Amino acid sequence: MQILLTAATPFEVLPLAEWLQKNCTPKETGVFEKNNLRIVTLTTGIGVASTCWQLGAFFARLRPDLALNAGIAGAFDHNLGLGQVLNVTAERFGDLGVEEADGRFTDLFELGLAGADEPPFSNGVLRNPDGGRFPFLPEVEGITVNKVHGWQPAIEAIRAKYPHAQVESMEGAAFFYACLLADIPFLEIRSISNYVEPRNREAWNLPLAIENLNQTLIGMLDTFANT
Repeated sequence: MQILLTAATPFEVLPLAEWLQKNCTPKETGVFEKNNLRIVTLTTGIGVASTCWQLGAFFARLRPDLALNAGIAGAFDHNLGLGQVLNVTAERFGDLGVEEADGRFTDLFELGLAGADEPPFSNGVLRNPDGGRFPFLPEVEGITVNKVHGWQPAIEAIRAKYPHAQVESMEGAAFFYACLLADIPFLEIRSISNYVEPRNREAWNLPLAIENLNQTLIGMLDTFANT
């Protein structure tokens, strides 16, 4: 089995990278093997554009059995705990559209510039058909933005616009989009580093989010390698 493991930045998966070096056989740069499992790592960079480019270039060369996107995320839903690891099973582009004169946001589907049910979208949402593959992780819905929210009126507006969104990232929807169009099975695993609230980095818990994320990833890869 070949898995593509992607992350926006190296620091989000640093403990996993150390585990791969110690517990797997390095093959070439960023490629490791353990038993019948081959793990290819890819740092996509932050944001939609970089993620789409990196994945498009990769899928043109190789087709993994599973693509896995891992990283931290902010939570709109305060029922989610800091450090909680989640399976994001639905995504949408949260700021692709126009800002109206009264401040309202109108997305491309509402503008009629794209069909809400044109593949890979379903009613404007990107959904993972394999989202239930790992039922031990709670499933959530996400939005992907170019500018993370940190101003209360903007937070209230986006929550009113997309009330089902529970988490926010800068790459998730791009990852879904690329994998769905390439017909690659995929999973997006995120750990909560902060709540989406007026920006306050002192309230974040990056160490906990990264530790829990990486322990989950290591457990998943170890299971794959031993089955």
